[in-house]
Amino acid sequence: MREAWLGGPVEGVDPWLQPAAHALLQAQADLQNAAKVLSVDQLWARPGGVASVAFHVLHVAGATDRLLTYARGEALNDAQRAFLSADKADAPRPASSLLAALGASLERALSQIRATKGDELLEPRTVGRDRLPSTVLGLIFHAAEHASRHAGQATTTAKWLASGQPR
Repeated sequence: MREAWLGGPVEGVDPWLQPAAHALLQAQADLQNAAKVLSVDQLWARPGGVASVAFHVLHVAGATDRLLTYARGEALNDAQRAFLSADKADAPRPASSLLAALGASLERALSQIRATKGDELLEPRTVGRDRLPSTVLGLIFHAAEHASRHAGQATTTAKWLASGQPR
């Protein structure tokens, strides 16, 4: 499978935001590959106490949505705040359901990235209740690298679970 960044430019994305778009697409592919080979029990398993693959999939979906809300200069809504705890304690469900939530979140993210103009990238934004300082670019970049980190963790956990090694 070809890495997302080797697939050429993502249509409609500003050249400065191509790396973030590629990282989100790669994270999505990696999470899909990690989750689709696991049973429901394996998806939610926490071998050695690590986060489950399901957690990583849901967390990427929710965190990306939250970070890009801040990038738009908006505050989180009640549903987003509720999702903060749901990605940790959600009831077990199959990979198809988790990946549908991830796909919807990342499609919204890519739509927002396509709509972001180069002259907006350094506009100041704030994060969270404490209104910590960032920029549009900082938030988009962080969403992408955050998704990549969780995709890597999910991939490692999925490989361990699929290997049949004891938990």
